[in-house]
Amino acid sequence: MPQAPSDRALIPFVSVENMMRLVHHVGIEPALVELTDAIEADFRRWESFDKTPRVASYSREGVIELMPTSDGEIYGFKYVNGHPRNMAEGLQTVTAFGLLADVATGYPLLLTEMTLLTALRTAATSAMAARHLAPRGARVMAMIGNGAQAEFQALAMKAVVGIETVRLWDIDPKATAKTARNLAGSGLDVVCCPSSQAAVEGAEIITICTADKQYATILTDNMIGDGVHINAIGGDCPGKTELARDILLRSDIFVEYPPQTRIEGEIQQLDADHPVTELWRVVRGEAAGRRDARRITLFDSVGFAVEDFSALRWVRDRLPGTGFHQPIDIIADPDDPRDLFGMLRRAGERGTRP
Repeated sequence: MPQAPSDRALIPFVSVENMMRLVHHVGIEPALVELTDAIEADFRRWESFDKTPRVASYSREGVIELMPTSDGEIYGFKYVNGHPRNMAEGLQTVTAFGLLADVATGYPLLLTEMTLLTALRTAATSAMAARHLAPRGARVMAMIGNGAQAEFQALAMKAVVGIETVRLWDIDPKATAKTARNLAGSGLDVVCCPSSQAAVEGAEIITICTADKQYATILTDNMIGDGVHINAIGGDCPGKTELARDILLRSDIFVEYPPQTRIEGEIQQLDADHPVTELWRVVRGEAAGRRDARRITLFDSVGFAVEDFSALRWVRDRLPGTGFHQPIDIIADPDDPRDLFGMLRRAGERGTRP
């Protein structure tokens, strides 16, 4: 018989099916709340993490990225793509998987899908930002762009911030109908709007997430009144924006990691020295968030590796006792660490060759 893998060579793998089981086991809204709290906890210890802009490979069709970080004990990374044209071929515009590893040994600890998990953590990060930046008592959100992220954003804002009404608009009415259908029975008052202008009327929180890879002006300056909070999450690569520059000039701007956001976020439209506030400083109480009721706050979110680390850590902590994973053998683990070739040779002798 071939050598059986040891326990240390087997790591838990969470498939898409098991991720869905895990989320339903916890509950979608409770999972969003727990993820929000996990991300906020890691923002509070921001200095513990290695921080670097994601490693990106750009093409005309989209981008493929690696997003790594470590807190000195655990290392994590996410592989993720962004290909807006995929939708026309019935493919996801964003797909992802992620890994956690033990810094002390380098051995992997967890491998998981992250397409669903990224949608959840992106919504949780928006909700965390809104918890610190949105007008007190905000109850109405406009959702501009009703693609794959829309329902997650709405439910996270409901569960964490307490919104009661979501006003939907997308350039494609079918996307809006899909979102309204999926949010039926959620407890939210869902309003389908005929234009982006109509959608933002009366909204205290405006979340914008569109897919086109271009300098776009989805929201113009005259559409944004005083006192609102804007979550700008669609601009996530060079050459892609959603907001008119004048909106940025009127706003108090909050970001995850400036070296990355200045390349990929809305603030790529501004001078390199334009003042921004890192969100972790607000979470820690070291910087002001919303200064008064008339200020516009803008969370220019491009996604950062610490958020993925938090999401991976949440999955790792939630898995024990659920059975929502399967062990996979991806680490060669010979009886004698020096005899990797011997392990290969013996496998051939035992007839395990393909």
